[in-house]
Amino acid sequence: MAIINTPLETGKITFKNRLVYPPITIAKGSPDGLVTDESLNYYEEKMRGGSFSLCVVEHCYITRQGRASARQLSIADDTAIPGLAKLAEVIKRAGTMAVVQMNHAGSCTMEEVTGMKLKGASPVRNPRHGGVPEEMTKQDIKEVVNAFGKAAERGVAAGYDGVEIHSAHSYLLNQFYSPLTNQRTDEYGGSLENRIRIHLEVIEAVRKAVGSDYPVFLRLGARDYAEGGNGTEAAVRAAKILEEAGVDVLDISGGMCGYVNPESQRPGYFGEESKAIRAAVKIPVITTGGIKEPQEAEALLREGAGDLIGVGRTVMKDSSWAGRALECFR
Repeated sequence: MAIINTPLETGKITFKNRLVYPPITIAKGSPDGLVTDESLNYYEEKMRGGSFSLCVVEHCYITRQGRASARQLSIADDTAIPGLAKLAEVIKRAGTMAVVQMNHAGSCTMEEVTGMKLKGASPVRNPRHGGVPEEMTKQDIKEVVNAFGKAAERGVAAGYDGVEIHSAHSYLLNQFYSPLTNQRTDEYGGSLENRIRIHLEVIEAVRKAVGSDYPVFLRLGARDYAEGGNGTEAAVRAAKILEEAGVDVLDISGGMCGYVNPESQRPGYFGEESKAIRAAVKIPVITTGGIKEPQEAEALLREGAGDLIGVGRTVMKDSSWAGRALECFR
């Protein structure tokens, strides 16, 4: 029997199959970050037929200073809740679980959009894009941690089945995690344990906001694919700590390299990292990256590269892909 069609049960979540629509930025929000009809129509089309077990809504900024782009969705204040609730309803009406991703872009923010200075882990130019930020003070860090907690509260209020903390693709939490962008000498820099200290504080704040039974995901930019950056060994160590801190699902992607692997274009090109992490933790692991054919997704499941498979850019081009993929193995 094909794995792709089989349910996956965890303590808090039951996935009806192994297909996930991952968080992909479509940037169809209003100028003030609210959900638009354009956003609703996009997700309605992609979720039609209910073939995905889970949809993770694209990254939503938790503060204005952490905004990444002009039409990015907001979860930064309560005015965003009604639109996000409509979006959750569209996804869930199709029979798919809805999770909303929360993010602060750090040195990847657009100053021309926010009108505010860049802030990041250290005053180091982001290898992916962005300028040189001011180093965050401990008060700045505290405010970001609190903002993640408040954003999680809004996710619950909007009716989402879970929230995802974004620490990948060179955004703020990833900037703390990566030694390429974290050159701090205080308790938030240096060792791996120090570099993910902010993650643990965010997880604690989110848990306090949503309770112990509510699913919390974390997208980890596992590897930087650059000299001096994080590798697979660091990712495995981080994953164990994050699991112990209370993360329910790990969503594996790229770090300072973004959402592509500069060394491989094979299907599931973050599979090496996700396979190693999956072997080290007990919680479900999502793997993604360049999957175009149903057989590629099934092969990744069989080789243990992940418990769940995210397919996004292929579905952006072909909204019927997920339904046909499941039919291939029935």
